[in-house]
Amino acid sequence: MTSPGAWLRRHDPGLAAVRRAARVTVVACLGFYVCRYVLGDPDMAAYALFGAVALGVLSQIPGTPSRRARTILLMLPVGAVLISLGTLLSFDLVAATAGMFVLGFVVSYVGVGGPRLVGLAAGTQLLYILPCFPPFDPGALGWRIAGFALAVVLLAGAELVLWPDRSPPPYTDRLAAAVGGLAGCLGALADAWSGGRRDRLEALLPDAVDAADALRPSTLPPGQAPASASRRDHALATAAGTTRLLLGRVADLALTDDRAAPDLPAATALLRQVASCVEAAAAWLRGEGEVPDTDRVAAALRAFRAARAATPPDGLPPDRLRPGSLALQLGEWTKTLVTALRVVAGAPVPPDPTPPSARPGAFWFAHEPEWALLWHRLREHLTPRSVSFQGALRLATALAVARLLAGLFDLSHGFWVLLTILTVLRTTAAETRALLRPALVGTTIGALVAAGLLVVGVPPTTYAVLLPILMLVGFAAGPLLGPGWAQALLTLVISMVFAQVSPADWHLAEARLLDVVVGAGIGVVIGLIAWPRGGTGELHRAAAEFLADAAGVVRETVRVVAEGARPADALPRARRTGRLAEASYALYQSERHLRPGVVDWQATLVAGHHAVRGAEALVRECPTGRLLSCVGPLDLAAADVAARFEHVALGLARQDRTALTAPTLPPPDLAWPTDLGTDLYHLADLRVWLDGLRDDLARFLAAPAAEPESSAAALRLRLAGIADGAPG
Repeated sequence: MTSPGAWLRRHDPGLAAVRRAARVTVVACLGFYVCRYVLGDPDMAAYALFGAVALGVLSQIPGTPSRRARTILLMLPVGAVLISLGTLLSFDLVAATAGMFVLGFVVSYVGVGGPRLVGLAAGTQLLYILPCFPPFDPGALGWRIAGFALAVVLLAGAELVLWPDRSPPPYTDRLAAAVGGLAGCLGALADAWSGGRRDRLEALLPDAVDAADALRPSTLPPGQAPASASRRDHALATAAGTTRLLLGRVADLALTDDRAAPDLPAATALLRQVASCVEAAAAWLRGEGEVPDTDRVAAALRAFRAARAATPPDGLPPDRLRPGSLALQLGEWTKTLVTALRVVAGAPVPPDPTPPSARPGAFWFAHEPEWALLWHRLREHLTPRSVSFQGALRLATALAVARLLAGLFDLSHGFWVLLTILTVLRTTAAETRALLRPALVGTTIGALVAAGLLVVGVPPTTYAVLLPILMLVGFAAGPLLGPGWAQALLTLVISMVFAQVSPADWHLAEARLLDVVVGAGIGVVIGLIAWPRGGTGELHRAAAEFLADAAGVVRETVRVVAEGARPADALPRARRTGRLAEASYALYQSERHLRPGVVDWQATLVAGHHAVRGAEALVRECPTGRLLSCVGPLDLAAADVAARFEHVALGLARQDRTALTAPTLPPPDLAWPTDLGTDLYHLADLRVWLDGLRDDLARFLAAPAAEPESSAAALRLRLAGIADGAPG
């Protein structure tokens, strides 16, 4: 038989949930008892207790204990403003409802700025909800803010001294492991191209893929992914995405064996320099070296291009030039990786080489002030097509409707209705319905027990003694036992709090049950009306738009490089839609899905990212207008790849399983010239990019349950599955 201690350690590793519940319990009870029994102010006592609950239980603040403490202290002026607005607008039902809608939307929407803002949203909502109900008492505003301030100061101190959580390992540790694994693979590949065996590369690749897999946002603890609007997080996300893309290309080269390629010696020298630069980047991430510099990889790229220019490949089959083109792609992406790490370090970065017509470039954020980056993120998602906008509007509507109904029907303790919505409403109607039953059952049980205690009429000191015990168990019950237990114990806790604030009888428990039923009903109805599919429906649309824009990137890039056409807006548009698609995918990952879908979303999005990244390098580095003699086959090849992107995009937009799984036509059999001189290398660069995109799209369907036939195939499937979070 499993002991309670073993069960607890298994379900709560490190006792993180228990420690957090204990901290909040101590702070909430201390603030409540001091204000209620020492200062004799019930209003102040309620705000001291619920302020601790808002920031300690409803809020999920990531980071180290010191960073969480700073975040809590920064909430003091924000909470004071919200409490003031709620108090001053409570005089009128229409004003309170309008304020609830506006603030409900704003508080939820600003979560697009990063994980810390997302984690604070639910708790911050409560700071307006609590005072926006009658009685209208502006004279109590000072005491309310004082009670909240007491909770903030005590909670910030408790984060530092009361059973503080272990500081999570920094994201840069995972990034260092992935970059180090990539460097080893690059070095082993260079050795293989120099005539060595491929055994070392084959041995290193699985561990490197494991390290890259650990960078996926879906594998990180909540709030640990670099997802804020800051320069540093933008750069970290770019570095992680580039590392994964580089590793995928290394695997492509591992499967390429052409030792007779004319530019193989130059490509091998480039790979050695690239491996050295990547190893220097990994050393800096580990804290063992200086900030890496782009000069070395830029010089290696120039040397490689010069060596290719001095070795005309006339008469050679185009496929013989493939290894050099892949190596060039590795070098360009390595320069991107090093530039991103320089942004992380706050070091100077080279000027943006993106042509003005194709801007903003990959590092548009490098020289922007932090406030401008946050403002850009807010403007970018201020569209009904953003899942962040949809979620904020859904929650604001539910809270406003609840506030209106609570006022129209004069529900006793009506703020419980809105609190229920905060805890029950989820991004999909299915998830909301799944939470409904345990919430109602738990609340009913808790209300019956609370009513029994109130009918018996136990002394007030009994409530004071039981409150911290029930708080500790109740706050830990949610993560450990589920929402039903959490609602039952929370009902008991709230009943005991209000029994100490004012005279109460069994009708208090009845009001709690009625309010939870009303709040749950509103949550279900709004969830069914407003974007009921959550991230699933929007992900289909956003990914379809991203791939359709990627098709435009393919066509435009070939016209620019081959014909010398002027770049239009295909690249900037694809970057924007790529970021919205990534946001939809992040929400999709946070939801429960009973069965796997037909689409491998990670592989689908990485196909779009490959299109954008490859096009950036080609437009920036390839001489334009030098391939006019082979415009015909190039246009046919580009049309074939773009049509494949559009085919998948149309199937996703229509959510047509048959169209997605239908076999596609084989690529066109094209005749390529062999007498273009050194321009054959540029033709090879374009062809490698197009062929890679065609291969990427071949992996957008979810992998079958059967095991791949070979280790190489298994590796390619895994590499297709480490793409989430790659920046657009």
